Amino acid sequence: MSRLRFLFTAVASMALLAVLTTAQPALGDSATPPSLAKQSALAPTAGCGKTPTLRSGPQTITTSGKNRSYILRIPDNYNNTTPYRLIFGFHWRGGTANDVDSGGTSGYPWSYYGLRALSNNTAIFVAPQGFNNGWANSGGEDVTFVDDMIRRIEADLCVDTSQRFALGFSYGGGMSYALACARATVFRAVAVYAGAQLSGCSGGTEPVAYIGLHGLRDSVLNISMGRSLRDRFVRNNGCTAQNPPEPAQGSLTHIVTYYSGCRAGYPVAWAAFDAGHTPAPVDGRPGDFEPGENSWTRPVVWDFFAQFGGGNPPPPGNALKGVGSGRCLDVAGVSQANGAQVQIWDCNGQANQQWTSTSSGELRVYGGKCLDVNGAGTADGTSVIIWDCNGQSNQQWRLNADGTVTAVGANKCLDVSGSGTANGTRVQIWTCHGGTNQKWTRV
Repeated sequence: MSRLRFLFTAVASMALLAVLTTAQPALGDSATPPSLAKQSALAPTAGCGKTPTLRSGPQTITTSGKNRSYILRIPDNYNNTTPYRLIFGFHWRGGTANDVDSGGTSGYPWSYYGLRALSNNTAIFVAPQGFNNGWANSGGEDVTFVDDMIRRIEADLCVDTSQRFALGFSYGGGMSYALACARATVFRAVAVYAGAQLSGCSGGTEPVAYIGLHGLRDSVLNISMGRSLRDRFVRNNGCTAQNPPEPAQGSLTHIVTYYSGCRAGYPVAWAAFDAGHTPAPVDGRPGDFEPGENSWTRPVVWDFFAQFGGGNPPPPGNALKGVGSGRCLDVAGVSQANGAQVQIWDCNGQANQQWTSTSSGELRVYGGKCLDVNGAGTADGTSVIIWDCNGQSNQQWRLNADGTVTAVGANKCLDVSGSGTANGTRVQIWTCHGGTNQKWTRV
């Protein structure tokens, strides 16, 4: 979208700061509708099996006695027997539903903050329009607006009720946060880009999967505001408190951290980046007006949402125990940084030893990091690390019946260096030979 359209203008920025300094504490919202309050497991909606009357494009609805509008995007080749994800994308102050839906000058690749293209027709998308191009949520009316849209959409379309998501930038991030507070049992996960508590937080005591993204040099909504939102769900989700690493100013990079110790199925992630007030930072670029399709935020947020399958929150992963060493595959120092070395260590059940095998062949740890062959190397002795999941072949693994684990890209085995058995022995890839230092059991 237009570099100027997807960020605040100077006037809008000043107006938002005025909202922050004059707004009352936590705005309220209406009571949770019984029909939405506890739908945390997969259930067929009334629209499943029904010939739909809704079509992609602008929609209107009466809610709280007022006429409201939103844009609906139904997948190509929609199948009325397939339950789809339902994803709400909220615009920023001064933005519009059309800006979110169209992707602006960037077009389809940045539609719904880039998630529409990445979804590959596995989701229904909704772009609501806020009053006065904002989300004041007066008396909880914007939360009620979302409730009413959900009712209408699910009465007509087939939706997986355990796969509802919300995301938004700035004021839209504040609205997504308000939903995390007030509708934690309705939404599976939320993503807040450069947000603050602008739309209230009624409730705010239940867990919901949460990812926050914020710029170190944000002069509109200081990064401390984003940290405060994040920390509420660090507490609610039972995560281990920490000060996650953030990049140095001037580095023009980003760091994504998944908290450890979180309640199973309720991860918290924090993405700090060296830029200003933007949903679309690009590593190595100093400006805040970069084309959204080039931003790393697209795959990071999509992967955060896509990790959740249908039904109840997934169980934690399993440890991989080396047959020869009797020790577990372990991320050194409980680090969640890209490039952290993988080693063997006494099995202890901590999050840095819990590996989840996905249908795409990944071995995930902390929810969003993947077991990775460093630099996509293929030589014997190439180290094995963790990195943001990206779908490349150096992050794909095949678990074999004989206990070996093959790196698909290199066609070599996960190997404990030198057949070592001591804590801290490095893990690498090596030509498969069937030795016990290349065999693993799931425990």
